[in-house]
Amino acid sequence: MKVSIITVVYNREKTIASAIQSVLAQTYSNIEYIVIDGASTDQTMNVVRQFSDRIQIMISEKDSGMYDALNKGIKLATGDIVGILHADDQFSSTSIVEDIVACFLKHPAADCLYGDVGFVKMEQPHAIVRYYSSSRFHTGLLPYGFIPAHPTFFCYKKYFDQYGGYRTDLDIAADFDLLLRFLKKHNLRSVYLPKMMVKMNLGGKSTKGLSSTFKINKELKQILKEHELPSGYLRLYARYFLKIQEYWKGKKANN
Repeated sequence: MKVSIITVVYNREKTIASAIQSVLAQTYSNIEYIVIDGASTDQTMNVVRQFSDRIQIMISEKDSGMYDALNKGIKLATGDIVGILHADDQFSSTSIVEDIVACFLKHPAADCLYGDVGFVKMEQPHAIVRYYSSSRFHTGLLPYGFIPAHPTFFCYKKYFDQYGGYRTDLDIAADFDLLLRFLKKHNLRSVYLPKMMVKMNLGGKSTKGLSSTFKINKELKQILKEHELPSGYLRLYARYFLKIQEYWKGKKANN
């Protein structure tokens, strides 16, 4: 089974090497690695080129944002399975892709899978600050803004071809829209892989602070309305009370 992993990047000279090395260190051998750069103006591409002999597809050109770049990578992917590793993130171990393939083989009826993510700070990449478990997810939680951890979502390529990629008219919540379409609208069969698959750096688009919180909930409300699902800010903001539990789980994960 061939696995395509896509990393999109723009001006991430400090973190891109760690992300790339995380993919190249995987024990599973049949990986197609795709790096899409949005014409970075720092030293990002100089770092990427150091690994060019092990990156199957490498593009650097202007795009219309992260989701546009992801769609480019998905269209170019030739693997059976497609997954994403963001430029600030790392796989939590060298066997993650091997575990993903084993899970698909163990569950032949599954169309996609997802697992858990641990949030870290750039200066302390080994200390889990917050632990997000996808184990509690079911589609009934979508109106509350809950989705499985998007950085852990791996899906058969044929469904991206069939149902489309990420919306580029959304700035911060196109991952929510895609997972809602795949898991709710099109009823893809999912399986939960019970392990931390990705270490995710705090400070990304969805974790930058109050401005990103307001923006993401505005887009979530719009998406839910478009899909004729219950929506409302009170319902969406209620999920933030669970973050206290996630930070407690983060401390527990370090013990």
